[in-house]
Amino acid sequence: MVGSKVSYDINDLYIPKDSKGDNDYKKSFNATLTIIVRDKDGNIIKRHKQKSHSPTANFIGIMLPVSYYNEVQQCWTLTTTSNSTLSYGYNCDWTFYPNTANNHPVSIQNIMVGSGSQSNPYSAYNLALPIANGSGTGQLLYSSVSTPTGITINGNQAYFIISQSYVNQSGATITISEVGIIINMVATKPASPSNEVGSILTWYDVLSSPISVGNGQSVVIYYTFSVNA
Repeated sequence: MVGSKVSYDINDLYIPKDSKGDNDYKKSFNATLTIIVRDKDGNIIKRHKQKSHSPTANFIGIMLPVSYYNEVQQCWTLTTTSNSTLSYGYNCDWTFYPNTANNHPVSIQNIMVGSGSQSNPYSAYNLALPIANGSGTGQLLYSSVSTPTGITINGNQAYFIISQSYVNQSGATITISEVGIIINMVATKPASPSNEVGSILTWYDVLSSPISVGNGQSVVIYYTFSVNA
């Protein structure tokens, strides 16, 4: 849908950079959410960008190493988007080894969009009102999520961008007010060498202003994560 225009968007839009001078330099981590809306002819009709700062409890639990849970003798409760829970950590119901060859991967399933909002993103396990994938009433057609093959290095900055596009063929205007990153997680359970845990919400944002996508229009969402070292 967006074709060669994707590179134009990325080059033309703000990618987080350190805003301080060399004499006042500080290491920093930045996450930015950028949304582009196009009309049926592919012309940009709206741009939206905001700071993103809402990792969920699921994200925190997954990022901590398994050795942490062994050290503190505690488990972490992960909650799937269907509101099922599992005990995660060393000697718990599930353990997780993302970088082995034993079929325990994590993949980004999609950047989900919704039309609701939540006041406490940390505790969110799903969007408040997810917008389904499709062309029916209240739905958007989701493309496959685009993930980078590596991390881009630019001077003292390293960043990567994930993105996904959507088309409105519902026949009416769709309003997007919340966005979340969903991963699909496979982990180890003692009773079986490999099991699919399911869909896990790891990052969640409520938009500072809702985005309206008219029938026939399309939208692309970019998440940019960058580190200044």
